[in-house]
Amino acid sequence: MIPQAIRLPLQWHMSTMPFRMIAADHTGFTVSNLERSLAFWHDVLGFELSHRAHHTGDLASEVTGVPGAEISLAVLKGFGHRIELLEYRAPAARKRVNLRPCDAGSVHVALMVDNLDAVLNTIVASGWRAAGTPQTLKTGPNAGRRVVYVRDPDGVTIEFMQLPSQGS
Repeated sequence: MIPQAIRLPLQWHMSTMPFRMIAADHTGFTVSNLERSLAFWHDVLGFELSHRAHHTGDLASEVTGVPGAEISLAVLKGFGHRIELLEYRAPAARKRVNLRPCDAGSVHVALMVDNLDAVLNTIVASGWRAAGTPQTLKTGPNAGRRVVYVRDPDGVTIEFMQLPSQGS
């Protein structure tokens, strides 16, 4: 059973919460090969490298809750959003999972583009693949937008969206 408080209007929650959400900072993806993923986000999609870092010891373990964590990361920025790519070097017992968009825990980031077909052609040439085929949404607040999911070799999902043509 869902607690009664969860069913209250969002405005009520926002006005009585003991904190205030300020902004979304970034979207992070765990990847198996930082250099490969960095090249894709930078060279193919045009994000700018903000900085790189390497975290080990108590800081990495305490922040992530992963004992023995060692993380190499890169943060990219562009188009009003930042992407954090994390390659865990430790612990040794890391899993590779293949979550589908329908599986709990699967996440994606959605990016607006001006030419979905050109994006897909560029992505295929870089080694990523479309997870489905582009579709035009027929109803709802995004009606008229063309959308498709693509996935990288690690299964990271990006949704690309194209606004309707002016003549549509």
